[in-house]
Amino acid sequence: MFEYRDKANWLIGAIATKSSINWFDESNEASFNSLLGLVEQLSPEDFGLKIEIINLKSRNILIEFILSIINEVNQRNFTLIANEKYSIVTEESQIFWLELAKGGVNHTELFKVDLTQSVQNKASGVLPNQLLIATNNPGKAREFKALFEPKGIEIKTLSDFPELPIVEETGMTFEENARLKAETIAELTGLPVLADDSGIMVDVLGGMPGVFSARFSGEPTTDQRNNAKLLHELATQPAERRGAKFHSTLALAHPDKETLIVEADWLGQIAAIPKGENGFGYDPLFLVGNTGKTAAELTEDEKNRISHRAKALEKLSATWEAWWQE
Repeated sequence: MFEYRDKANWLIGAIATKSSINWFDESNEASFNSLLGLVEQLSPEDFGLKIEIINLKSRNILIEFILSIINEVNQRNFTLIANEKYSIVTEESQIFWLELAKGGVNHTELFKVDLTQSVQNKASGVLPNQLLIATNNPGKAREFKALFEPKGIEIKTLSDFPELPIVEETGMTFEENARLKAETIAELTGLPVLADDSGIMVDVLGGMPGVFSARFSGEPTTDQRNNAKLLHELATQPAERRGAKFHSTLALAHPDKETLIVEADWLGQIAAIPKGENGFGYDPLFLVGNTGKTAAELTEDEKNRISHRAKALEKLSATWEAWWQE
């Protein structure tokens, strides 16, 4: 018996004499008939799989589940290369299965896919020249691009992988959450993944909101509600008791490597009223050092030089290349 389960997907598989894919939502079963051909294409004649789908949000998760069973039982090494336009199953440099999106794909884009990349990486110990940043936030992605792209690393974000499930931040520390995101997505994609967990920690509140920064005000979560909640909590506190810091933990993960962790803080205090139009989150309330400016009053370049994430990236810049090559 084989099982894959996360918040959005729940799959159960078993070896059988005849392959079948069954979903409790019978109206969707027909759309998976083509995957029976995948099992037949990749397996010996006497091998079958029975897959029961309880929940499914990502077709690629189902394909990965099928491949994992076939690889384990038949000692194969099939790999899925996929995006929103195509799904390709390869082993070494051979293509065994191809599925295109309904609108098709330009042949020049398809023929640029490097099918030997995973083979070369395993032989040399060098990771692929792509890094997935575990965010949909374009501001965060820009900060990371500045570090990695000059070294020839192509940056991807979660927007490039819409089929991936949402990884719930269930950890009680920044490191636990950053690890959870990076390691889960790395296992699902096979790519190196950089994830961060960051938040604001206020001294007089015992370090809160901390890991709950993004959802401090409850649902529905917005920056405005979170800022209002923080101001309410500090309404009776004088300026000298409004010390705070932004914290960032970065986790760089790959299935074949020990996860690299770096952390950094950015010291300041909480303003009495929000100021500034730049940035996001708690930036309009975070007074930077002795500048008298909030983080939201800094330019993007200024913030990217001195923020908690910039300091964590500085630490990462000193270690990531050795980690990447080891």
